[in-house]
Amino acid sequence: MSEAIKTFRIISRQAAKFAVPSVTQFSKKEDPYLILVSCILSLRTKDKTTIEAAERLFKAANTPQKMLRLSRHKLEKLIYPVGFYRNKSKVILGLSRRLISDFRGKVPCGLEDLLSLRGVGRKTANLVLGLGFKIPAICVDTHVHRISNRLGWVKTKDPLGTEEGLKKIIPRRYWIGLNTVLVSFGQNICVPVSPFCGRCRVNKLCPRRGVGRHR
Repeated sequence: MSEAIKTFRIISRQAAKFAVPSVTQFSKKEDPYLILVSCILSLRTKDKTTIEAAERLFKAANTPQKMLRLSRHKLEKLIYPVGFYRNKSKVILGLSRRLISDFRGKVPCGLEDLLSLRGVGRKTANLVLGLGFKIPAICVDTHVHRISNRLGWVKTKDPLGTEEGLKKIIPRRYWIGLNTVLVSFGQNICVPVSPFCGRCRVNKLCPRRGVGRHR
């Protein structure tokens, strides 16, 4: 067993006691469209706010067709106060329209097709592939990027570099769950500033790269 896998398994056990990220919660519905929309809502928004906004929205519209029946003003009211709610309303309506016109109302299961949707970046696309379609993909957000570098798994400057580096050391069977585990861990233990190294179960295995003050 590699050092990275050993560390990841320990982190997984510790992270299991924390709440999972908002998008992971909606993945339980096994609907790629709901996962895609919740991903859009979650950008630069706290999980609690995302969950509450998504639940309001999905009660009113849970398919592209139903979403387009909402006015932009109504959509904005439903998702407020998520960050950049006006722009996100525009993005959600735009991608819903595109899904109907180009993909028969279904979320595509290919990376390039997902990236062709306006407002969908690589992070969101990989999360939809993994959580929505069970296709192995590594979603690198700020938590995954930070923790992977702190642990010494990679030494990268951007998310794409981190994704490529992790693919070389993390077996495919762990790719889908990697984001959920590291986000939960990053929100509660390995936080951006002054991480809780004293509570961390892998503190003796971690080189703490880039970590200054810690608790």
